[in-house]
Amino acid sequence: MASQDWFDKDFYQVLGVSKDANDADIKKAYRKLARKYHPDQNPGDAASEAKFKEISEAHSVLADPEERKEYDAIRAMGSGARFTAPGGAGAAGGFEDVFGTMFGGPGGRTSYTFQQGGDYDDLLGGLFGGGRFGQPSGGYRGFGGPTKGRDVVASTTLDFVTATKGDQITLETSDGKPITVRIPAGVADGQKIRLRGKGHPSPDGGEPGDIVLTVKVRKHPVFERDGLNLRVTVPVTFAEATLGATIQVPTLGGEPVKLRVAPGTPSGRVLRVKGRGVETSKGTGDLLAEVQVAVPSHLSKDAEEKLKEFAAHLPDENPREELLAKARSQR
Repeated sequence: MASQDWFDKDFYQVLGVSKDANDADIKKAYRKLARKYHPDQNPGDAASEAKFKEISEAHSVLADPEERKEYDAIRAMGSGARFTAPGGAGAAGGFEDVFGTMFGGPGGRTSYTFQQGGDYDDLLGGLFGGGRFGQPSGGYRGFGGPTKGRDVVASTTLDFVTATKGDQITLETSDGKPITVRIPAGVADGQKIRLRGKGHPSPDGGEPGDIVLTVKVRKHPVFERDGLNLRVTVPVTFAEATLGATIQVPTLGGEPVKLRVAPGTPSGRVLRVKGRGVETSKGTGDLLAEVQVAVPSHLSKDAEEKLKEFAAHLPDENPREELLAKARSQR
C-alpha cells in the first residue's frame, strides 16, 4: 500500500531492474540479492541486515500488481513532492503541489473544501483506493499497515501410517526452536501444509510470516495410496483361485479381514472392502485387494503327473486367442 517514503525510494534501482521489468525478472533479482544479504549468511552485519530489509520492502511492493501500480503513479508525480501539514515548514511544496500535479494544475494553487471532522487521510484514502492513510501506530505506513514477515520454506518426511491416519509431530527450526505440527489424515506425498504465524517476524511490527511445509511420504511395503483408497496385492494359490476360498487380507493398522474368493477368480481381479481406506474430513476410501494367482515353483513327481492328468481333462481352449486376434487387426 502507498507509503510516505515512496517518493524518495527507487525500488527498481534497489533490485537492479528496469521499470518495465516483468514479474519473473523482479523475482529473479530479488532472490539473487536476498541470498547475498540474508542475515543468516551475514551474522552480526548491520549493513547487510539493513540492505536485506530494503530489498524485501522493494520486492513486496513491486511483486504486488496493485501496489506496483500505486507506486508507479506516485513516483510519476515527480521527485521532491511531500505531504506536509498546511502552514508548517515546506508548506509551499505540500498537498497543493501534489494534487495540482495529479489534476493537471502546473504547480498552481487548487482549492479543496474539508468537511467538519474530516482529515487528510480520508481525502488521500479516496485518491489511492480507500482505507486510511495514517496508522494508529504513527507514521504513514499506508493502507496495508505494517509489512508481514517473510515465509519460511521447509520439508519433512513422514512414515506412511502417519501420513494416512494423521498425527501430531514436533519439528525443529533452524535456531533449535521446537514447533508442534498437526498432520491432517490423508496428507499426500508432495503436499504443502501452511503453518500460520510460524515464519520470520515482521521488520516493522506486523504479523509474522508462515512456514510452508512440504510433506514427503515414505513408501509402505504392503499398501499404496490411490486417492482415498488403499491398494494391496494379495497372492492366492492356483487351487484357491480355481475352486474358490475364504482368505485373510491385511488392513492398515488393524486386524486382517476375511474375503471370499469366488471359484474361477483370475489374476488382477479386485476385491473391495468398504470403509477400510483413508479416512479424512472429506470422506473415507475403501481397501482394494488385487488378486494375484501364485504359481508353484516346485512340484513333486507325483503332483506333476496329476497336474498333467488334470490338464488333459481341460477344454481345448487358447486363452490368448482373443489377444492375438486384436493384435493382428491393428497391423
